[in-house]
Amino acid sequence: MAGPTLKPLSPGATIGILGGGQLGRMTALAAAQLGYRCHIYCPEADAPATQVTSLTSIADYTDEAALADFAEAVDVVTYEFENVPFVAAATLAQHVPVRPGPEVLRICQNRLREKDFCRAAEVPTTRFAPIASARDLHERVAEFGRPCVLKTAELGYDGKGQISVDRDTDLDTAWAQVAEAAATTGVILEDFVDFRLEVSVIVARGLDGARRTYVPVENQHKNHILDQTIVPARISEKVADKAEGIARHLAEKIGLVGLLAIEMFITADERVLVNELAPRPHNSGHWTLDAAVTSQFEQVVRAIAGLPLGAADRLADAVMKNLLGEEAAAAQAAWSDPYVKLHLYGKGEARPGRKMGHTTKLIRR
Repeated sequence: MAGPTLKPLSPGATIGILGGGQLGRMTALAAAQLGYRCHIYCPEADAPATQVTSLTSIADYTDEAALADFAEAVDVVTYEFENVPFVAAATLAQHVPVRPGPEVLRICQNRLREKDFCRAAEVPTTRFAPIASARDLHERVAEFGRPCVLKTAELGYDGKGQISVDRDTDLDTAWAQVAEAAATTGVILEDFVDFRLEVSVIVARGLDGARRTYVPVENQHKNHILDQTIVPARISEKVADKAEGIARHLAEKIGLVGLLAIEMFITADERVLVNELAPRPHNSGHWTLDAAVTSQFEQVVRAIAGLPLGAADRLADAVMKNLLGEEAAAAQAAWSDPYVKLHLYGKGEARPGRKMGHTTKLIRR
């Protein structure tokens, strides 16, 4: 429909979203408020995002004919998760603007490339090394010491694809579990970080290079899945400024147009170490729907549409709680508290650990 342009998208334009999950759903709802249509591309029928728009393409991410039709139907493309095959984004970018760009996606979907990018940008991370063989693993564990963490370079989230290498871990057994991944996408060993807490910062960058950062928030996990986010993070102003500065720096270095979420470890001596990057809205930013001037979902629409970015100021302190599996069944009880906002994602089966929705408890300042 439209070739590359630096002009803002006009109301009525169509935003293509790769992925049909809850992040796409909330992005599509924000886009509708700004007068845009959204076209969802995903392999699953009745995915959460497809429930809020009439424009959908149900096809595999490697279906070249479906991707070509999708490109013809939209004015700009973004993604709501980073495990979209790089080839899909690169193919679409030949026909329509893709924001963030395919190279951003390529970096963020691989832990080794993320770490190498941060190193090149002179941003601190935990010590790491690529692992290509059982011998590599033995040598690097001897160098790093135990504990440390062995991870697949791709497709790991919510604790998947990770092996803790503790005192009693048999390294040959651990290698056997990741050898297939090592031959395809790669494997990384990371030094163990005895961190005080984990924070994340979401940064937006527009077509004009303007940047906005949301306040650092504190993430608490259960069974490797985000349980709740405390807004703001319980860190000093000095550490918060350092974390936000890192986020703005990385957004500039990576050439971002859109959103970048950066998970960071805060150590006992107040070092800030980057852990992971996500080029999309993020679970830890859901609080912005109810407690920020501009939600992360409106912000990503503004960025990729070429509009001026909105203010990222916090309107209230908050605690965001994920509703996992059967927790969503009792979620309506949240309505008894007038300062709790409930968001359900329209998912059918409540499997253990599946993110079915979230609540945000507003705390008056």
